[in-house]
Amino acid sequence: MSHFSQIKTQIRSLPALKSALTDLGIDWKPGPREVRGYKGLTSSAEVVIEQDNQYDIGFAWNGQEYELVADLQFWKQDSTLDRFLSKVTQRYAYHTIVSESAQKGFQISEQERNQDGSIRLVLQRWSA
Repeated sequence: MSHFSQIKTQIRSLPALKSALTDLGIDWKPGPREVRGYKGLTSSAEVVIEQDNQYDIGFAWNGQEYELVADLQFWKQDSTLDRFLSKVTQRYAYHTIVSESAQKGFQISEQERNQDGSIRLVLQRWSA
């Protein structure tokens, strides 16, 4: 019986996910790579975060999005699963917005981190 949990996300861009994890100071390894779980079980993922307890966290493509794959019984991060996903998702959204905006000719003219943790971006585009 598998102990792995698959947590749905809205993450669809691997480069933005990798940038988000890097921004958060999370040491990740590129895949495909095995996520280690209970009793030597493994699951394949495109991004793996190794934990000190030998049980990993991964992000695996399910055909529509990258879902978080982990044996949650052995979660050993500084924050809870919900807080971890919230931080990753915020940084992922930031990188997605910046990337998509740049492709459409926009540049960041202002960026501000608010006290509540939200980020305010002002984008501009010059047209001829």
